[in-house]
Amino acid sequence: MAQPTGMPVVKQEPVEETDIEKVILDLCQKNPDGIDNKIIEQGLSHCDVQQRVAAINKLLTTGCIDLLQIGQRLLYRLKDTAGDNQLKGTDTQDKLVYQIIKEADNKGIWIRDIRSKSNLPLTQLNKVLKNLENKELIKAVKSVAAPKKKVYMLFNLEPDSSVTGGAWYSDQDFESELVDLLNQQCYKFLEQKAKNSTWILSHSNAATATAEEVLGYITQLRVVTVQLKVEDIVTILNTLIFDGKITQSTRVGASGSRVSSHCHEGGAISPGTCVYMRDWLEL
Repeated sequence: MAQPTGMPVVKQEPVEETDIEKVILDLCQKNPDGIDNKIIEQGLSHCDVQQRVAAINKLLTTGCIDLLQIGQRLLYRLKDTAGDNQLKGTDTQDKLVYQIIKEADNKGIWIRDIRSKSNLPLTQLNKVLKNLENKELIKAVKSVAAPKKKVYMLFNLEPDSSVTGGAWYSDQDFESELVDLLNQQCYKFLEQKAKNSTWILSHSNAATATAEEVLGYITQLRVVTVQLKVEDIVTILNTLIFDGKITQSTRVGASGSRVSSHCHEGGAISPGTCVYMRDWLEL
């Protein structure tokens, strides 16, 4: 279509590749744990996909950032230049062991696996590990999976919850009192919602709650000092389900599973007698 006569033409200035790279590096600096493509896209919304991909590839090939896979997520993180600088002039074996540990990220790696990958004798490996620890390049962390053993990871990393046990462990000890407290408070929250609603209202989710809502309630109570996540609350809710105190349901059109304290087989409200359940299943 021809441009109407007299209509001003807005010329889009090309974005310099170095400017895009600088934005990505700044984002990595602000997010030391790593950034994903969504964060990059938000920070560079004025650039097209090809420009972003070209800048990321250049930063990867020049060694400015690393690409890591944490669970199901792909993250870009600033390259650990401090560690690389401290390794300059050190033994080749030190560099080899450091790289093996670096690849394990925050889940760490057992000394047995380091030995297998490095092919170093145990006495020599212990010497290398001690040297890297003294330089504060790596650290040994006790794992809840095997309290008498340690996993090694880079010094500046926060251990994954699979290593520390997350909110349920303190100094390798299981916090049973914390779990009991959260069990009581989660159930109390659901029970209060059920008591404050009628049967008709419960069908519209008034007597149910998502894990996010339960977390919000627990956070407001300030009964715990640890930072809880939705995954932690789901764990607690699962224990209540196993104990037969609550049930879990997925409602059509809902954003996630909801839990209820009164709807269960044999109860006044049960899936077997629920008219709404029959309608939903078209029985």
